[in-house]
Amino acid sequence: MVSFFLQHIKYEKRLSHHTVTAYKTDLEQFVSYLKFQYELEDPEKADFNMIRSWIVGMTDEGLEKKSINRKIATLRSFYNFLIRHKKIVADPMLKIKALKNDKTLPKYVEESPMETLLDEIDFGDDFTGIRDKLVIELLYGTGMRLSELIGLKTTDLNFYDNTLIVLGKRNKHRVIPINNPLAALIKQYLVLREEIVQDSQDKTLILTDAGYGAYPMFIQRLVKKHLNLVTTLDQKSPHVLRHTFATHLLNRGADLNAIKDLLGHTSLAATQIYTHNSIEKLKKTFQKAHPKA
Repeated sequence: MVSFFLQHIKYEKRLSHHTVTAYKTDLEQFVSYLKFQYELEDPEKADFNMIRSWIVGMTDEGLEKKSINRKIATLRSFYNFLIRHKKIVADPMLKIKALKNDKTLPKYVEESPMETLLDEIDFGDDFTGIRDKLVIELLYGTGMRLSELIGLKTTDLNFYDNTLIVLGKRNKHRVIPINNPLAALIKQYLVLREEIVQDSQDKTLILTDAGYGAYPMFIQRLVKKHLNLVTTLDQKSPHVLRHTFATHLLNRGADLNAIKDLLGHTSLAATQIYTHNSIEKLKKTFQKAHPKA
């Protein structure tokens, strides 16, 4: 039933390839655990104690709570699927609760270092330099995810009203506005891109130096290389630029609901984490400025 479940979430629920792969990995790990620990071949026969034992084992091994909770969510979806298809009668996940995540504030780059990176550092005016700057500008200027950046096509650009369309989670499209300088940079890049691909039918926007579509590790290395020039943050990733985008907007008075829509969040709760950064900033300002602080 595992293969049927994976087909269900891929073709019926239309979850992303990344999500389907994660579910597949989680279930394979769980099945391996059942075989090794209980000599049980069929996950349909697993009970509460077996599942709880797996979770406890992962906790003891020091696996992050966020990762464990994702695996719990995977099993919950899997056993709900089995119940709907009448493969099992009782849900072994009923008494399984998610672990309480340790609250961590999103890491972001301050405004001054970002201004230094984008306004003062010379990226170069060849294809590589313009491409690298465009990647940073797109991630910071739109807040899009890494997967959304890689999936961008030249046909997703609209210079008439300065917008672009991204394909987000659960195959949902959203429109993101871009400012005039970013639009001008994209046009400059497209001219250089044309020299690389020439008559190729590939519409992927961001390309490697060899003219192939950019891939996750390529973008991650690119971002880390350039953020290393302006920040000492431990994390220097495309997602940090997404956090930076949201935090800077909020600090400058942007409406939280608008930020939610720009980020492609389905609920406001996911966006509210950025308010904690603003509160922390207010606390620091208060402590520095108030005579009684």
